[in-house]
Amino acid sequence: MNDPLHGVTLEQIVTTLVEHYGWEELARNIEINCFISNPSIKSSLKFLRRTPWARKRVEELYLAAQRRDW
Repeated sequence: MNDPLHGVTLEQIVTTLVEHYGWEELARNIEINCFISNPSIKSSLKFLRRTPWARKRVEELYLAAQRRDW
């Protein structure tokens, strides 16, 4: 089975999404406090690593954006 996220870190995913969408648009796509209130890569990673449903949403958004070829 080919995993499209193989070799891609959560930090790379979040950084890429922030660079592409910005925090505000990212928060509109996925309404979680770490994207809304005083967002940072570090706080987002901390939250996403301990919140599987939120991490899944972030990974899905990343893959969808990759399929659209940004």
